[in-house]
Amino acid sequence: MNLPNKLTLLRVILVPFFLLFMYLNIPFNYVIALVIFAMASITDAMDGHIARKNNLVTNFGKFLDPLADKVLVISALCVFVQMPQVPMGAIPLIIIIAREFMVSGLRLLAADSGVVVAAGIWGKLKTAFTMVTIIAILLWLSIAENFGFDIADSVYKAVDIITIALVWISTALTVISGAVYLKGYWHLIDSDK
Repeated sequence: MNLPNKLTLLRVILVPFFLLFMYLNIPFNYVIALVIFAMASITDAMDGHIARKNNLVTNFGKFLDPLADKVLVISALCVFVQMPQVPMGAIPLIIIIAREFMVSGLRLLAADSGVVVAAGIWGKLKTAFTMVTIIAILLWLSIAENFGFDIADSVYKAVDIITIALVWISTALTVISGAVYLKGYWHLIDSDK
């Protein structure tokens, strides 16, 4: 297994640790979860760069990289939906998960035809923006958890508005990237004609 694939696998392994610290009721749990999520996000940037630079792109990496991203991002968003401190409803999460199922289905159809669907620019943009959104939310949770007694109510309200905007921008990018994949691989679905 080459280095990029090991980094991708590490991203999957970090997910349970991220979830553990999101749910542990210990001092600085959100700070630790933030560090873990940030490390996992960095592996996403590194694995693809190393693979392309050193000609180490593999079908395993093309398969596991987007799967690792999905597991990491959806895990974080599922936790956020449960948290009263994060103003995120289930609708963006449902849209994001539906897109991921659709793209996974397209990948299965493509694999059946001998085609590997690599992440496109819109998918990468969606993933990067969503990861930045999650890091921003985790950073805010870390600040509010440790310094919340000094933060004015108006700041909390402003952060709620920013959070809602970031989540919906991520959702819009998710829909756009899903539509791009659907358009690009529609021939696999409509192959009976």
